[in-house]
Amino acid sequence: MNTTADRLYELLPAIHRIRDAEQGYPLRELLAVIGEQVAAMQENLEQLYDDQFIETCAPWVAPYIGDLIGYRTLHGVVPNVASPRADVANTIRYRRRKGTASMLEQLARDVTGWPVRAVEFFQLLGWTQHMNHLRTGAHYAPNLRNWEKLQWRDTAFDTIAHTVDVRRISTGAPRHNIPNIGLYLWRVRAFPLTRSQAVADPLIGGGLRFRYNPLGVDMALYNTPETEEEISHLAEPRNVPMPLARRWLKAHLDDYYGPGKSLWLELDGNPPQLIARNNIRICDLSDIKDGGGNVIAWAHQPTAGSGLVAIDPVLGRIAFADAPASTPLVSFHYGFTIAIGGGEYERGDPAVPVMPVQTVQGGAALQPALNAVQSGGTVEVLDSSRYVETPSITVNAGKTVVLRAVNGARPLLAASGDIALNIGAEATLILDGWVISGGTLTMAAFADTQARYLVLRDCTLVPGTFGAADAPGLVVSHAFAKVVLERCITAPLHIAADAEVSLNECIVDATAQNLIAYRGPGADTLAPGGALTLESCTVIGKVHTQQLTLASDCLLVAALTSGGDTWKAPLWAERRQQGCVRFSWVPPGSRTPRRYHCQPGEGDQETRPHFTSLRYGDPGYCQLRQSTSDKIRRGAHDESEMGVLHGLYQPQRETNLRVRLEEYLRFGLEAGLIYGS
Repeated sequence: MNTTADRLYELLPAIHRIRDAEQGYPLRELLAVIGEQVAAMQENLEQLYDDQFIETCAPWVAPYIGDLIGYRTLHGVVPNVASPRADVANTIRYRRRKGTASMLEQLARDVTGWPVRAVEFFQLLGWTQHMNHLRTGAHYAPNLRNWEKLQWRDTAFDTIAHTVDVRRISTGAPRHNIPNIGLYLWRVRAFPLTRSQAVADPLIGGGLRFRYNPLGVDMALYNTPETEEEISHLAEPRNVPMPLARRWLKAHLDDYYGPGKSLWLELDGNPPQLIARNNIRICDLSDIKDGGGNVIAWAHQPTAGSGLVAIDPVLGRIAFADAPASTPLVSFHYGFTIAIGGGEYERGDPAVPVMPVQTVQGGAALQPALNAVQSGGTVEVLDSSRYVETPSITVNAGKTVVLRAVNGARPLLAASGDIALNIGAEATLILDGWVISGGTLTMAAFADTQARYLVLRDCTLVPGTFGAADAPGLVVSHAFAKVVLERCITAPLHIAADAEVSLNECIVDATAQNLIAYRGPGADTLAPGGALTLESCTVIGKVHTQQLTLASDCLLVAALTSGGDTWKAPLWAERRQQGCVRFSWVPPGSRTPRRYHCQPGEGDQETRPHFTSLRYGDPGYCQLRQSTSDKIRRGAHDESEMGVLHGLYQPQRETNLRVRLEEYLRFGLEAGLIYGS
């Protein structure tokens, strides 16, 4: 019996309870039924009281409370507005501070999920001042000795006075006018990489010069955004994800260097030894070249014996005055737009947990652990180290092997040759969270006709590092293989014609539009690849497939080589009676199955995607420019953008912000959206 029924039963006279016990407690059972209904009524009364408050109301009540105060619903693509509870709760608070810069900044941050800086451009106008109302902070001519103000010229943090531009801010470029409010939005995120081995420079040598990037190439370092503590606080450079500039980092090194901050250096050991802040110098470590254009040194190398360490945040380089006693470990942040490929972001566990588990860390050999789980199991890497080896992965028939990085780790497998995948009949291999460079994953053509299953989740097969520019990252020669890639970045795929491949939220990059991104294995470059399914993908390079089963919300960026090409079309499907291409950009002249709402339309050859960058490693890699037509930026099936960034729902975020700005802007003001990245 529940508590309510117990209380009712205890109120009965003792004689009735005694008789009830003698007859097997039928009365108590009746009161138990009545008690359930009383408890339900009591719970309902309590919920009715809770439903009067937005903080405690049931989810279905929140829109009705919002309707009482004139709340307008938004696209639920950002956690803050996926449920209107928080947005409705903040409505009154927003209205009390309507039109203030800090309120507009907070509003934009809530409805877009992006870091924001609000700028009142009328505060930056230079005008003739009245002697009775001096604006001491508004100097018409900038102080050329104040390098910090000049550092932020024409950015969101500009404080220099400008002449007026009377054109409307909604037209794009014009900004500095009396009614204009600018909302700077940062779409590029800062992703961490923790305690990864720095890579020695192979050209100059000496053991003194290193790079942050585990791939051994230059890259810009980013700051990690700090949360604003006060709602009245306007964003500063440390509150938004931005590449670190040399002079700014030098002047504010204490704010950015150290454990838990944007970057720090350690020497490998147990425990690792932090390089002290007093030994760090920020320098320009650009290349010094001889007359033939060969790199002979880096600029501003620290003097030998000084014990100093120079860091260049623009190039991601490190120069030691003296050879370090052990391997340098680097912790830093890099810029990218979306959480795909290898990275220290939250990832889901494999769908099928496989025991036993072998753990590896610190760059130790992977092969012994892989040998121990051939009959089923998981090899789990616990850190973001570099693993320099070329393993062979074997999975016995009917078994499942998982090679994965734990959440919060981004290991690099730096191979020196092809990585053989020896997968038995009806066996499954899952790779999760890896960055693989220097070697191609290869699955041979087995003699039987049994299926093999290969799954790659949140992996990067680094484009352009396997030899030739369009060398493949994955070669599958077994005709009965089934391959699935989820949230991956990969070099070209060479897949057997009868195999099946499915890609979801992936980038396939041949490094150039006229190179081959997808085809069959072997030396024949005209051989078609296996049946292909693409959802929310960006493919850079030509595609030749036996069957294009589905291409949905994709950007297929390809072109034939000018002056003659052996390919018949940039996107070439052999079986055009099967499959479908929907809500995608398809290069002109492609041979595809039936299309539905694809771009460019008939007679429209000007609509094409424009990217911030198509170079892997750049912060704006595969990000569409704002100059791209809305037919592409809003051309997906749900009016989001085509391509791998479809799931970010950036057009819906913009729409949400414009809807809110109509309500909260002061009379006579006009807002413009400006992208800081």
